[in-house]
Amino acid sequence: METGGNGPPKPIWNIVMVSAIAAGIQFGWALQLSLLTPYVQTLGVPHVWAAFIWLCGPISGLLVQPIVGYFSDHCTSRIGRRRPFIAAGACLVAMAVFFVGFAKDIGHRAGDSLDNPTKPRAVAVFVTGFWILDVANNMLQGPCRAFLADLSGSDHKRMRIANGWFSFFMAIGNVLGYAAGSYSNLYKLLPFTTTTACDVYCANLKTCFIIDIVFLLSVTITAITTVKETPLKSNGSLDEGEGGSSEPFIGEIVTAFKTLKKPMWILLLVTCLNWIAWFPFLLYDTDWVGVEVFGGKVNGSSREQKLYDDGVRAGALGLMINSIVLAFMSLGLEPVSRLIGGVKNLWGVVNFILAAGLAGTVWITKVAEAWRAKQGPQILTSPPTNVKSFALAVFGLLGIPLSVSFFSFFPLPPIKRKEKTY
Repeated sequence: METGGNGPPKPIWNIVMVSAIAAGIQFGWALQLSLLTPYVQTLGVPHVWAAFIWLCGPISGLLVQPIVGYFSDHCTSRIGRRRPFIAAGACLVAMAVFFVGFAKDIGHRAGDSLDNPTKPRAVAVFVTGFWILDVANNMLQGPCRAFLADLSGSDHKRMRIANGWFSFFMAIGNVLGYAAGSYSNLYKLLPFTTTTACDVYCANLKTCFIIDIVFLLSVTITAITTVKETPLKSNGSLDEGEGGSSEPFIGEIVTAFKTLKKPMWILLLVTCLNWIAWFPFLLYDTDWVGVEVFGGKVNGSSREQKLYDDGVRAGALGLMINSIVLAFMSLGLEPVSRLIGGVKNLWGVVNFILAAGLAGTVWITKVAEAWRAKQGPQILTSPPTNVKSFALAVFGLLGIPLSVSFFSFFPLPPIKRKEKTY
C-alpha cells in the first residue's frame, strides 16, 4: 500500500481523530479474543475445531490487505483514497457482529433445537459473520494506517507520532472491550437481548457487540467527516502533487523480496516465529483460565459451567490489565528504547519476556492442577488467590512484548540506514 507523500504534514488533531478509529476496531477485536472461543463451544463446536474458525484472521490478512491496499492507492473517489474503504469496512463490521451476536437466535428461528447441544444453523450463521468480521477488520486497518501516513506527509517523526497514537487507541479499545467482556451484568442495559435461545452469557455477548457497533460507527463517522482527504485524479496523481509509484503492488512485493538483505530475512523470520507464539495465547487465553486455572468445563455440570464462566471473566480482566500495560508502553517505547541502547535491543529483550510469560502459563497450569488434586475431585471451587494473581500477572507481563509486536517495524530503520536498502 502506497503511503505518505510529498505534501506538508497535517495538524496533529487530524492524526488523533483518524487514530481514534483504532479504538473502535480494537474494541471488537477484544470481544472476539475474550469471548468468542468460549461462545462457539456453546454452539456445539468441539474445542479442537474452534481454532480452524480463527484461520480466517491470517488468511484474510494475507489476501485482503494487499488487495484493499492496491485499490485504495488507485481509488479516484472525490472523497479521497482511504475514506471510502474505511466507511465500507465499518459498515461490514456492523453487519458481521450482528450475525455473530444473534447467531443463536437466528439459528433457533431457522430450526435449531434448544435440547440439542449442537446447533448447526447457529454455527453456520456464526462462522459466516465471523469470517466477514475478520475481512472487514483487515479492510479497516490497512486504509487507516495508510491514511495516517498520508496525513504525516514526508515527516518521519510525525509518522512515528501517528503510529504511537494509533497503538495508544488500540490499547484504549482493548481496555474497553475486555472490561465489557468481564462484566457479567451488562445485558441488563439491554434486557431484550435475553431470549428463549439466548441465556445470560449469550445476552452479555450480544450487548457487547451492540455497543461495539455504536462505538465503531461513531468514531468512524466523526473521523471521516472532520478530516479531509486529498482526492486522487483519474490520471493517478494527487491534487497536491503527492505522487506514488505506478508499479503494480505485486511487482512492488516481488522487487522488495529480491532486494532484501540477510538481516531483513532474519528479522522477518523472528517476526514470524513471534506471531506463531502469540496466536495460541491470543485465541485461547480466556479459555485457558476457564479450563486449566479454574477447572471448569463448557458442557459439564452446572458447577463446572459456573467455574468456566468465572474463569472466562477473570481472563477478560487479565486481558484488560494487559491492555493497560500496552497503552502505557505504547506511549513510552521511544524513550525506553533509547534507555536500553536502541530499538533492536528493545525488540530482543521483549522476545525473551514473551518466552518467559508463555512458560509461566505452563507453571500456573501445573500449580492449579496440583491444588485441585489436593482438594479432591468432589470439591469444585475457584483456585486460591495466589494462583489467580499469578495468572493475572502473566497477562500484565505479556502486555510489554505485545506493545512492541504492534510496532515490529521499529527495528527496520537501523537496518535500512546501515545497508542503505531493504
